[in-house]
Amino acid sequence: MEEAKAYIETGILELYVLGHLNAQEQNEVEGMAAKYPAIKDEITAIEIAMEQYAMKHAIEPSKGLDKQIFEKIIVPVQETAAPKETASTLNHEAKIIPLQADHSASTIRTLRYSLVACVGLLVVSVAALYATHDKLTIANQQIIAMNVDKEKFASTVSFMKDENKDLQEIAAISSDPTWTAVKLAGTKISPQANMMVYWHRKGQHVMVDNTKMALPQNDAEHQYQLWAIVAGKPVDLGVFDAKSGPGKLLLTMKEVGNAQAFAVTLEKRGGSPSPTMEKMIAMGGVSI
Repeated sequence: MEEAKAYIETGILELYVLGHLNAQEQNEVEGMAAKYPAIKDEITAIEIAMEQYAMKHAIEPSKGLDKQIFEKIIVPVQETAAPKETASTLNHEAKIIPLQADHSASTIRTLRYSLVACVGLLVVSVAALYATHDKLTIANQQIIAMNVDKEKFASTVSFMKDENKDLQEIAAISSDPTWTAVKLAGTKISPQANMMVYWHRKGQHVMVDNTKMALPQNDAEHQYQLWAIVAGKPVDLGVFDAKSGPGKLLLTMKEVGNAQAFAVTLEKRGGSPSPTMEKMIAMGGVSI
C-alpha cells in the first residue's frame, strides 16, 4: 500500500488521463493499476473529476447564435443569386445587416475571449503537469540511486559477516592442536613470497590463509596451484588467485590424508596435471 500511495502522489496518473505519457510510461501506469486496486480507483476518480470540471466550465452559446451563423452564410449566397433587387429591399437589408454584424461581432469577441481563457488554462495545466513529470523523473532517479546504495550496503554487510566468520574460523584453527600450520617460504624465483596452509591430518582438510599470503599478483591467464608432496609425489590440491583486493579470508582446498610438504606453482588458468617445477613459487615442509 505504501508503494501505491507514493506512486499516486507523483502526479503521473493525471498525465496518464490527459494522454501526455509515452507508450512505455502508459504501460507502466497500466501495470501498476492492475497490480494495485487503489491506483485503478484513483485513475477512475481523476477521469470523473476532469469530466465534471469540463462540464462545469463549458461555455453555452448564446440564444439564436446558430441562426445568426446560418444567416451570415446564406445572405451572401442570396445576394449573389439575386443581384437585381428593388431599392426598398436594399434599404431594408441595409438596416438589418449592420445590426446582425454588430451582434455577431460581439458574440464572436466573447467566444474569442473564452477561447483565449481556455487556451491559457490549458497551457498552465500542461506546464504544471510537465513540471510534475520532471519532478517524477528526478524522484525516480533518486529512488534508483537509493536502491543502488541499499544494494551496496547489503553487499558490504554480507561481506563483513563472511569476513567475521572466516576470522573466527582462523582463530579457532590456530588454537586447535589437531590442525597443523605449515608456512611456505619463497623460492629462488620469488624470494619474497610466503603463505600459510592449515592441514587437519585426521579430517584431511586443507585451508589456505588469505590474510597471510604474499604472492606476486597473477594475471588473467594464470593461477596458483597448491600441491601436497605425498610419498615423494605431487598431489593436486586445487587452484586459487592471489588477489590484492578484498576476498575470502580462508580458502578451502582439496583434501589430503598424508603429506610431507606443500608447494605452490604458477600454472595456466584451471591448473595442470603435474607441477611446472621451474615455476615453483613457494614451498614448506610439515613438522612432525
